[in-house]
Amino acid sequence: MTWVKICGMTNLEDALVAVEAGADAVGFVFYEKSPRYVSVETAREIVAKLPKKVEKVGVFVDEPVERANTILQQVGLTTAQVYSKSIGEWLAWHLGSERKLMVAVPGSDLNGDLLITFGSAAKPLSAIVVDSGSGNRPGGTGERFDWEGAKIGIWGLEEELPVVVAGGLSPENVHEAIKILRPWGVDVASGVEASPGKKDREKVRAFVRAVREMDRKTS
Repeated sequence: MTWVKICGMTNLEDALVAVEAGADAVGFVFYEKSPRYVSVETAREIVAKLPKKVEKVGVFVDEPVERANTILQQVGLTTAQVYSKSIGEWLAWHLGSERKLMVAVPGSDLNGDLLITFGSAAKPLSAIVVDSGSGNRPGGTGERFDWEGAKIGIWGLEEELPVVVAGGLSPENVHEAIKILRPWGVDVASGVEASPGKKDREKVRAFVRAVREMDRKTS
């Protein structure tokens, strides 16, 4: 089944709705410029009340590895999802950590061999997140990248590593993304919101339901 992450959690109610809907993971954004930013204290309170089976992902943008690692430990997160220019430092951290690491890259960057960029340390990564962001807006844009233009690159990556697709997904188009890109997982934030930082429970349920319906069609 397609791995599903609902990102941008800022309150317990939204996180529990995602869990109830059947999401595999929930995400917490520790990037202060994001409208979905959450404090360490709030995230810790939410995580403490979530089922153990649900993956808890911390999203970091150019955060120093040591500080991010402290947040991961304090909150009780299982995974780091990073938007960073210092990928080598994160890969080195990952080799000595029990936590999972997901590295995010813009869909527009799939014209090169990312595995060569990451080197042999890429093999143990949990996933590569292909997002629609750029240097100025690393993620959470609410816009989709060029799925048709990126599909060959994503298929190539999938032969080596799980790929999670993000950026501009919604209950209405996630089936199309899965059909075109055939990703291991999907990641949504703004596409299931009532307002920035606040989820729409019906959209969350509809998103997970749409993914599972596509899974049944392609199984």
